[in-house]
Amino acid sequence: MRLGNLLYKNASMRSQSDELAGYVTAELRALADPAKAPPMAAYMKTAQAFYGIPTPRRAIIVRETHDRFVPADQESYERNVLALWKLPNREEQYCAIAYARQHPRFITPSALWLYERMIREGAWWDFVDEIAVNLVGTVLGNFRAKTRPIIERWCDDPDMWIRRTSLLAHLKHKKETDAAQLFDHCLRRSHEREFFIRKAIGWALREYSKTNPRAVRAFLKNNRQRLSNLSYAEGSKHLARANSR
Repeated sequence: MRLGNLLYKNASMRSQSDELAGYVTAELRALADPAKAPPMAAYMKTAQAFYGIPTPRRAIIVRETHDRFVPADQESYERNVLALWKLPNREEQYCAIAYARQHPRFITPSALWLYERMIREGAWWDFVDEIAVNLVGTVLGNFRAKTRPIIERWCDDPDMWIRRTSLLAHLKHKKETDAAQLFDHCLRRSHEREFFIRKAIGWALREYSKTNPRAVRAFLKNNRQRLSNLSYAEGSKHLARANSR
């Protein structure tokens, strides 16, 4: 590509990212409810600023971005998501995640660096769980061979939220679940005392039990002494309900 064309392309991508960020910020400011912002921040246990806008009203803004700010390629997709993610208010970052989900053809292994950055910087369940299940989990499900080694590393990462992601990334795979990897990840993290890890183990097992109850029941029985009470209780919830019917 000639230098002039390359400079034009970079300027165009920056322009779309800037326009997207400006549009989302302006729309959120117009809907801001200062009375709701402090309770929302308190609920999330964060000092980060809120506009005070509930999810249904944010969703309208995000839907508008789908057609108005279509990324031309993988690079512009990542640039656009990052432009929203770098904004200061929490709802702007929620919009970054929602925008990322709106363009599934770019939810690929190439974007994992971005999702990882968002997980490490977000470092709380409202960000991490959405990214883990619907972005990283989608990449793992659609590009399993390429993504498997990365998820393996994440399972032992020093960052608790990355480890939680390695568990929750299995959540929506149903019959396509790599059961051996899921069970291995659960056991590798079963010694942890961290609530968010214990909860994630149970959540992942509970979801898979809806697809393969026999395998999860056997796993719980064989590993009862290794699993925390929380992980075991969460993992067996669906099985208990099914038995009571």
